[in-house]
Amino acid sequence: MSRAVILCPGRGSYTEASLGSLDPDHEFVRIAEQCRGELGLEPLLSLDRAERFEPARHLRPAHVSPLILVKAMIDATEASQRHEVVAAGGNSLGWYIALCLAGCVSFEEGFRLVQRMSLLQEEFADGGQVLYPRVDEDWRPSVELEAAIEASLVASGGEAMRSIELGGFAVLAGSAAGVKHLLSGMPKVRFGAATYPIRLAQHGPYHTHLAAPVARAAAQDFRDLRMRAPSISLIDGRGRRHSPWSADLDELKEYTFGHQVSEPFDFSATVRVALREFAPETIILPGPGNTLGGIVGQVLVSEGWRGVRSKDDFLALQAAEPPFVESMGLGR
Repeated sequence: MSRAVILCPGRGSYTEASLGSLDPDHEFVRIAEQCRGELGLEPLLSLDRAERFEPARHLRPAHVSPLILVKAMIDATEASQRHEVVAAGGNSLGWYIALCLAGCVSFEEGFRLVQRMSLLQEEFADGGQVLYPRVDEDWRPSVELEAAIEASLVASGGEAMRSIELGGFAVLAGSAAGVKHLLSGMPKVRFGAATYPIRLAQHGPYHTHLAAPVARAAAQDFRDLRMRAPSISLIDGRGRRHSPWSADLDELKEYTFGHQVSEPFDFSATVRVALREFAPETIILPGPGNTLGGIVGQVLVSEGWRGVRSKDDFLALQAAEPPFVESMGLGR
């Protein structure tokens, strides 16, 4: 069995291509549907088996977050049977998935946690997130793009701020005025098939002080939740490790309902620590989708991992059998 690190996806991973990805007979799906029924929410299978993808419906936080959790946990559990998983982490929402995977909370506890967090995010929904590249087309750092990001943040008068460090991209967040400033003021950049800046659909100002009301409400709602020691090492959004032998469960809970919600999330640091401290033979990316494939590749380039110093180098590494990064959401 190969030595693996699992990195779990965030909110943007469920797309039109993800429809039909849930197995109705899986235990996780049954548990999720029971919890949704208790809350009077639309069944996940009705969403997942819809004839067409409706962004206003499918991307609603209360729908898309649990859809992602269930699919990612199904994939991650399957991967754990094929690999020696030594550590796990995730991007934003993916942190909660990693907590489930590591056994800090049961699947049902984790589902209720994600479902409640998504409802709180809808309740305190002012503001949003904007995506902007930090690297050129060959995935090398761009001084010009970094300068444009910093200049726009400074010019926002405190209404916009950094939210997530995401490989070759910066996720910025802000109030409604801050988002408007970013979208209108940042230089338009063509990267791949898209033109940036891009506002992320139905995303709030996560991982900033604007999400502090969510953090306070969640901490109160889950004050009685008892976390257990992780069965594998966890890497959080600061790049800190929580091992089965040394995890401080009070600190882990405080981070989950505090810093993780209202302070910047550094997924790039999560990947760097996974590479440097655990030397994986493979990185597993559960579905849905493949949003983290290029992101992880961009971190590999910044690290020079196994001589990977460009996008073409990463594609060559992936062409090997087996590929270094296994994306379980490809082809769905």
